[in-house]
This record gives sequence, C-alpha cells and structure tokens, in this order.
Amino acid sequence: MENGTADVQLSFFRQRQHAWLNALHTWLLVGGSILLLAAVAWVFFGANGILYAAVFGGISLFMASRVSPQMVLRMYKAQKVSPSQFPAGHAILDQLVERAGLEARPDLYVVPSNMMNAFAVGRKHNAAVAMTDKLVRAMTKRELAGIMAHEVTHIKNEDIKVMAIADMVSRFTSMMSTFGTFALLANIPSILFGGGATVPWLVVLVLMFAPTVGGLLQLALSRTREYDADLGAVMLTGDPDGLASALIKLEHAQKAHWEGMVLPGGRIPNPSMLRTHPKTEDRIERLMALKESPETIGEIAEGKKPSEDIIPPEMREQLPKRASPVPRIRRKWGRSEGSKYADYASLMNSDAVSRLDKQASSDDPASEESLAPADGKPRIRITRGGVWW
Repeated sequence: MENGTADVQLSFFRQRQHAWLNALHTWLLVGGSILLLAAVAWVFFGANGILYAAVFGGISLFMASRVSPQMVLRMYKAQKVSPSQFPAGHAILDQLVERAGLEARPDLYVVPSNMMNAFAVGRKHNAAVAMTDKLVRAMTKRELAGIMAHEVTHIKNEDIKVMAIADMVSRFTSMMSTFGTFALLANIPSILFGGGATVPWLVVLVLMFAPTVGGLLQLALSRTREYDADLGAVMLTGDPDGLASALIKLEHAQKAHWEGMVLPGGRIPNPSMLRTHPKTEDRIERLMALKESPETIGEIAEGKKPSEDIIPPEMREQLPKRASPVPRIRRKWGRSEGSKYADYASLMNSDAVSRLDKQASSDDPASEESLAPADGKPRIRITRGGVWW
C-alpha cells in the first residue's frame, strides 16, 4: 500500500486529537493520585508529609509507566514465534504496522493456554502482541487480522500506558482508603469519651468512598479505549465483519461451560458500569453501523439504538437474545464538524481502505498446528490494568 493511502486511512484517527486526549487522561490521573497522597500526608504528617508523598507518588508512577513488557510476557510464559513458525500472523502484523505508521514493529508472542485471549504490552518503541495458542487455532486469518488490528490500535494510541497509570492510581486510592479506615477506628474512643475527632471527618469519608469512585472511572476509561480500538481496527483492516466474527467466537469461548447446566436460565450479567469491556452485542452493533450510510450512522452517534437489521441474522442468532441499548457515543464520535462517522462511511466506500486479505484463503484457519501447546502449569492472572479482550 502506498504511503498516501495509509495517510488517508489514518486521517480518521485524528492522531493529534488522540494524542491530546491520552495525554489529558494521563495527567489527570497523575495529578489526582498525587493530590490524594498529598491530602492524606497533610492530615497525618503535616506540611512535610506533602513533600514526601509527592516524591514517593511521582517515583512510583514513573516506574509503573516503565514496566518492561518482557516481565509481563514471562509471567504468562509467552513464547516468541518466528515468521517460519507463524507466517500468517507475521504477514498480517507487517501490513498492520505499515498501515498504522508505527516506527517500531511489535514482537509477536503465543501463550501456551487453552483459553482464548489476546493482549498488547509495552510502549510504541518496545511493544509486543500476544495471543493464546487456542485463539490462534480457533480464528480464521480474517478474524485474526481483526484481533491483531485491535491490539495494534491500542499500541498506536498508547492505551497500555494510560491504563497502567490508571491502575496505579487505583492502587494508591485503595491504600489511602486503608489509612482512612484506620483513622476512623482511631477516632472511635475520642468520640465515645467526648474528646472530639482528631482527623477531619470529611477527609475520612472521602478516603472511604474514593476507591469505589476511582474504580468506576477506571472501568469507564477502559470501555472507552475498547470502543476506540474497535474503530481503529476496522480502519486498519477495512473489514468490520472480520472483527465482529472474532468477537462472537471470543464471547462463546469465555462463557463457562458449567453455566448451562447449573444456571439454565443464564446468569445475571454484570451491570455495564462494572465491565472492563463493552458488551459484545454493543460492539458488534457499532461495527455493523460503520457499513451503513452517514445518515444512519449519525443517528447512532446521537445515541439512538440501530435497527435489528444492522446485525446480520446469522450473527444475531449467535448473540444473547436479551435486548441491549447502545450506550450513547461520546461527542467526539457524534455529529461534530467533519463527523468521523460520515468521514468513515465515505472512506469505506472508496478505494482508500482495502481488505487486509482479499484472498479466498483468508477464511482458512490462521494456524492448523499448535504453536505453543498448553502445559497445564499455573500462571499469574493479571486482573487489573492492561488491555484485554
């Protein structure tokens, strides 16, 4: 693909806007964590405590943003695969890196696991994309391209850094909440015997509820970045159906096998605000909306639920039957000047965005042979931070 075409594709991203938003998220999180530490330090240690808290918080956040991706990959026993071992994966990654305009090519790893998962680690200059062996064998080349494009978009947008800092802020908030709880307990005798509280109650209450608020904000940030990565993935591949098909496979694979026996009616789903990722149905509805006319896409951007016909019947049959309204799309995706949805619709109908793989073999398995057989050994499962499917 010529550089001019790649530039047209990536104009959808509005790269400067993405960079500004990510920087804003980052500095808000950093500033909030340091202010929280400073408030607690002032309560317990006075003015000198603020200086110590600022230094400690700044160093910790700096170190968190510099965590080596190799350390995370070793925790999962991920194995680096060569082009000879996984030619399809490397060929797809090469094209995605070129289309995304990344200066450094991420390394490709396979995790020996029977679970279906994929994630990205690192920064732009030292990133890596990892997928489980089960996922590689279950996906077609077309579906794999959608998944890898999603992860490459995370790298492009520096989402790994943003979510790592958000996780560190959440941990600091929990730690400060512990101090607040001890302060509350320490004041009980003073209250009972009429001595008066020695710690401002407003500060104690804030510290008690801060972890919940901080956690919800972190989850909301994660869902926002996932929607953004889905849109970016389609811009890189030109194939909404490929990513949608992959999401359906992941949805079925991640459902526990015993749920159908123990809970024949299905378990109660988590509320949307408690999810790290948007619901699969909502993600697919947005992906399918990208193929519609600008008028239809504009209605979705204004928060209206798309018609049932947006999701093809064969996809609809594989999704939960429960109706699910589409969350309101933030203003940056709506009918602002130069609507991104309108730009996208016109771009999809042009020759600027081409399918990553137009060959008939694109619907063949990405890898018929196991690249990293599951060894059954336990692994540390990171449940906070990071970018996950």
